[in-house]
Amino acid sequence: MAATVLTNTGLDTFLQGTPESRDASYARAADAVLGLLSLRGADRRSGLPEPSVDLVRHVLVEDLPAFVYATPEELPAYPAVLVALTERVREAGRLNRKRQARIVAAILETGPDFERAMTDPANLTWQRWYASLLAADGVDRDDPAAVRAWLAAHDGVTPPAGLHRAALMNRSEFAAMMLAEVLTGAYVREAQAPSPAGPLLSDEDVSHGVGRVAGELLDRWTAEGLAGALAGSYAHLAPGPEAFPHLVLADTLLDEHLDYYGDSWTPLPPPPMEAHDPQRSVEAGADLLAGAVEEMRSDESGGLYDGEAAHLLYALYQRGSTAESVARRAAEFEDWPVDPRLEDAPVLVPAKAPGEYQVPPVPELSRLVGSAVTDADRARLEPSARAMAGTVDRLAATRMVFRTGDAFGLTPWGVEVLRYLLRVRGVAAPDAAEAAAWDAPTIIAAAEGWSASAAARVLADWLRARGDTVDAWAHLLTALGTVNAGTSEAAATRALFGALDPEAAPVEALRGALDDPVMGAYAYGVLRARGEPADETRVPLSARAVLILDRLSRRSAGASAFDTAAAGWPGGARALAEEMAAVDPHTAFRTLKALGTTLPAPGPGEERARRRRRSVRRTR
Repeated sequence: MAATVLTNTGLDTFLQGTPESRDASYARAADAVLGLLSLRGADRRSGLPEPSVDLVRHVLVEDLPAFVYATPEELPAYPAVLVALTERVREAGRLNRKRQARIVAAILETGPDFERAMTDPANLTWQRWYASLLAADGVDRDDPAAVRAWLAAHDGVTPPAGLHRAALMNRSEFAAMMLAEVLTGAYVREAQAPSPAGPLLSDEDVSHGVGRVAGELLDRWTAEGLAGALAGSYAHLAPGPEAFPHLVLADTLLDEHLDYYGDSWTPLPPPPMEAHDPQRSVEAGADLLAGAVEEMRSDESGGLYDGEAAHLLYALYQRGSTAESVARRAAEFEDWPVDPRLEDAPVLVPAKAPGEYQVPPVPELSRLVGSAVTDADRARLEPSARAMAGTVDRLAATRMVFRTGDAFGLTPWGVEVLRYLLRVRGVAAPDAAEAAAWDAPTIIAAAEGWSASAAARVLADWLRARGDTVDAWAHLLTALGTVNAGTSEAAATRALFGALDPEAAPVEALRGALDDPVMGAYAYGVLRARGEPADETRVPLSARAVLILDRLSRRSAGASAFDTAAAGWPGGARALAEEMAAVDPHTAFRTLKALGTTLPAPGPGEERARRRRRSVRRTR
């Protein structure tokens, strides 16, 4: 393997005299492993990069899956190189047996994560993907002429199933940036403290550009000549960001998600419909939608809400992809006091309606916003509602949004395109199958941030996917009391009990939950309501206190309500308050303070940092 950069890693010494040195795949693995350890700052005074627990984990799970391609048969060589390297470094007197054993244990422990990362399609870059296709076709990856000939015969290759070109581009851009940073950092570090083993990169190497050095390394670790070909004559096979104009809209949707949840990994509710049309390109649909949104945003003569198009699209998906009311959304923008319980409530889509928008009659408008509305109120809202309908209709021209009367929402194609746009920028937007595969704590943690209707639908689907068994219900009931326990979101998590269908819960699961220290009283209440025998003595005091606390916190109640609840409590009001605080200090402090009963404030360390806004409406 001819190399002109990164030559002082001890590769020749490492391979000398080993039978594996004649195996090209083993030599490639050794070159990559020794090179990446060296670039990451491993001590090379013994002539070889000296591994450490942290370094081997980082190289195996972060670096190799970003820069190296290996066939499934070649994967075992990489951990094997690391294990052999620890032995060579120990022989050189740089490791004792105890430290070597810790490093080898870390290599073996990280092995499964390494294999998952190396085979995960989400980690593919253009270079790694094309190297995989070359290997599958039996092309000699060490022959640059053979690589170019293969590229010439495969113009316009389709990405693997479930992976889009923009995702490959994103990962490629990230990997290129990461490798450039590693190379620059190594050059600066060794300029300040040269290694006795010699420089990793010379001034001449760097003078030709870090990108050129990175390209040579990627060729050595994937396929010779591939980097230059994809950057030159075959650049159309590995397009960059300029080929994906819809990423601007994707970035805007990511910003919306960050505004609402504070992080990208908090999941959105899966849509109720699964849409995939193989005759339609989701990327082409994304370009079309992005073009429409940009045109509306930049059109100075556009409607009042045309600049809110991206926000409306995100809001539709965030509410569970259920239909919304034009009038209700306009009312929110006009600062009407819309009942928070109705903000995300689904809207019935009529079978047909006049094409021209009409504001709903006063009774319907009152129902939509949750408060009494007069004819004068309706008249004041009409200009805003008509403007909102105009914005929706412009989006509907893309066929990704519909409006029927006052109801509007995403079409199945719109759902598919929105989900793609969200995921391409790393927003957690699972489909129904992914959500159904989660365990109980994960589905409960996610559902706590969704609308009541979306949470009810997805939790029902989750239980249905498990046959509504006793075991499934038992795990879900336990999760309601343990997920977010001790945080300010504990009460909202328990409130998801109300999203479950009490008639569908197996009696055995409810009886099994009677002993639960948090949800026991909830289970007992359902059993009693259904006329089923239940042993009240099994319900812990803590669970009874939780139920009382939740009832007090969910309605406007005076101090008398607490006094009534505490009348029969063992130890009286103070004992009840302390029991509440022991289970849920945040809700107890807030609720009891409002009722005139004081408790010490929960400590700052108990509060989970999380930014989330309950209203979809943004303040501008």
